[in-house]
Amino acid sequence: MINNLDILFPEIFLSLSIFTILMLGVFIKRSFNIVFNFTSLILILTIAIILNNPNNEEKIFLDSYIRDGFSNYFKILILISSLFVLNSSKSFIVENKLDKFEYPIIILLSILGMFFMVSSNDLILFYLGLELQSLSLYILASIDRDNLRSSESGIKYFVLSALSSGLLLYGCSLLYGFTGSTNFDLIANELNKENIGALFAMVFILVGLAFKVSAVPFHMWTPDVYEGAPTSITNYFAVVPKVAGLALLIKFMLVPFSNILLEWQTILIFISIASMILGAVAAIVQKNIKRLLAYSSIGHIGYALAGVATGEVSGYESSIIYISIYVIMNIGAFSCLYLLKKDGQYKENISDLSGISKKHPLLSISFLIILFSMAGVPPLGGFFAKFYIFTAVIEKEMYFLAITGLLTTVISAFYYLKIIKTIYFEDSAITLEKVKNKSAQVSIFLSCSILLTFFLYPSILNNVVNSLFAN
Repeated sequence: MINNLDILFPEIFLSLSIFTILMLGVFIKRSFNIVFNFTSLILILTIAIILNNPNNEEKIFLDSYIRDGFSNYFKILILISSLFVLNSSKSFIVENKLDKFEYPIIILLSILGMFFMVSSNDLILFYLGLELQSLSLYILASIDRDNLRSSESGIKYFVLSALSSGLLLYGCSLLYGFTGSTNFDLIANELNKENIGALFAMVFILVGLAFKVSAVPFHMWTPDVYEGAPTSITNYFAVVPKVAGLALLIKFMLVPFSNILLEWQTILIFISIASMILGAVAAIVQKNIKRLLAYSSIGHIGYALAGVATGEVSGYESSIIYISIYVIMNIGAFSCLYLLKKDGQYKENISDLSGISKKHPLLSISFLIILFSMAGVPPLGGFFAKFYIFTAVIEKEMYFLAITGLLTTVISAFYYLKIIKTIYFEDSAITLEKVKNKSAQVSIFLSCSILLTFFLYPSILNNVVNSLFAN
């Protein structure tokens, strides 16, 4: 039992911490700052706990829960990204009167759900974690109740996510029915191309997971929710759930679906190509930065899925590297949005960036670095992310997928360059207010520094990710 508690300690600590700060929020008036600071401390302590965990594989509860290097890495990535998203958006939260003590608690609940998702080795535990995350995200999407756009985005996300969860649960029940087990290892032993019913189950599960990572054709909610939700929530949606979703996709391909490679590979190739194309083309006409970033995230998920579609460990590794660099780029991009303020309102349109380089050179150069990295311009971090993906795809001789990825990279560079042109070469439309948001500035500085210096030692991340599959 002691061993079980040791393995589950991050989740136990997180759960008890949530109960504790919930009580603080209820009984202390104006408790947002207290709860917020405790939340940041909890995230840091949980990171320390997981870093102290060994990476050797351990399974408990009839092999339904697994702790290994893979789950530890994704948990740390979820925690670090959540910490930066929360702290960089604090000023925005307070100024927009979203400073309710429930806000950071709901974030922690969604993180707890993601922890169970990435450590699941059983369909039941996986679905419980997924629903805990989803229920938290429903609330977050519509947390600004007095804002019609926020309420609308929450309803859209709730309805479509509930539909995808139903399809996913149907797939899980089919998989159980045709394999006789909910355990991933036992499913892998029973699953083969002759088991037609189980193949149908795989399709339903892939549909549900594709929705969670905003992959085409299950992306419909993304632009509307990104635009309608408060920017701080959009920032969270764009970063953290994507990490957990990709971890689940890789886990399903590695374990329960490992014996039906050709069957799921075709579906993933289609989803990857469709996501890359739509992300590149649809973003061109966008005038709202958050909608543009929504389509950009769809395109980026397409590239990440290309690595998963190879069905090789090298492809999975390239996808993990890609999502790690994607997190850094998006934290920096959204932190820049927290500094776009004029007349007491935060600006979201691309036209609002006209000529800001003349009066805001540091913000402009930050946009330049982050957007060039998103476009894959060498020697920035985003270039290496795409380089690893295309290398893995070409090694697998999936040339059409690689060519599509390269072409969509060129197309997507257009709308990133369009924003840079607006910043540097158009007449100044507005003068931005000086925003006192040290956390956002620190996030921008760290993001730009990592993206700029990544080329000096790109193998450091590669070595860490390689160690996840060493066993």
